[in-house]
Amino acid sequence: MGSERRERMRALGARLRGLRAEAGLTGAVLAQRAGVGQPTVSKVETGRMVPSSDVLDRLSRALDLDDSTARRVRDLLAAVEAASDSDPASDDDALAGAALDAVRSAGLVRSFQCVVLPAMLQSAEYARHVFESAPAATPGEVGRAVAARVERQSVLYEPGRESVFVLTEAVLRTWPGTPALMLAQLDRLLAVESLSTVRLGVIPWRRPVPVLPRHGFTLCDRRAVLLETFSSERVSDDADEVAAYEETFGHFERAAVFGGEVRELLLRVMKEFRDLGDAVTP
Repeated sequence: MGSERRERMRALGARLRGLRAEAGLTGAVLAQRAGVGQPTVSKVETGRMVPSSDVLDRLSRALDLDDSTARRVRDLLAAVEAASDSDPASDDDALAGAALDAVRSAGLVRSFQCVVLPAMLQSAEYARHVFESAPAATPGEVGRAVAARVERQSVLYEPGRESVFVLTEAVLRTWPGTPALMLAQLDRLLAVESLSTVRLGVIPWRRPVPVLPRHGFTLCDRRAVLLETFSSERVSDDADEVAAYEETFGHFERAAVFGGEVRELLLRVMKEFRDLGDAVTP
């Protein structure tokens, strides 16, 4: 990362750390009050992550900053964003952090996927294959991305949250690695489907899709949508864009089957992968 952007990130982090100390708060308490993850507070304060404007506003409110101080903090963020000599790898880390914050702060997460499993349902090994397929991926970048993805999944088990996933059947049959990897991954889906905080739906291949899917997306409440590409994730809080994706998700959700029908489908696909594994085993 270029020195100018790095220094501006450190200045923003140091200012927030000082304000937290003045307020007599620990990082854990600030994170809880702001509704963000504690690792996010740590990374921002040490200059290792650029907070989104939403996260910065949450931190400012949690610190009970007056208008003048909050404005100066926002100016520091604007200075970071204006710096031109940034390093792409660090920018990717910041995007991953913004995606994690969007998911962590949401009470309702809704995700649709048509080829790849939703990020919050991927096993570590499945996620590794996803990130290794990105252009020019390095082992270090892959490792960090897998760790961030696994960390994001902790919200599935937190009471007071709801997660709804809708997949096409093609997702269950588009597989990386080996049949054994997919057997473990499908077993994880069965376990997650049983959680009271999760609804898992699948659009069977025998049903036509209501809208031709072009890519997957994840809605975080009605505030933001995460769009995943081959190399990164984009977080949008544009109200019109979020509303359009929310309407689209509704179409897919109404076309999906849930509950017992999904469990039967998963068990059937698992049997097919088991048979496939037996066929390729010498």
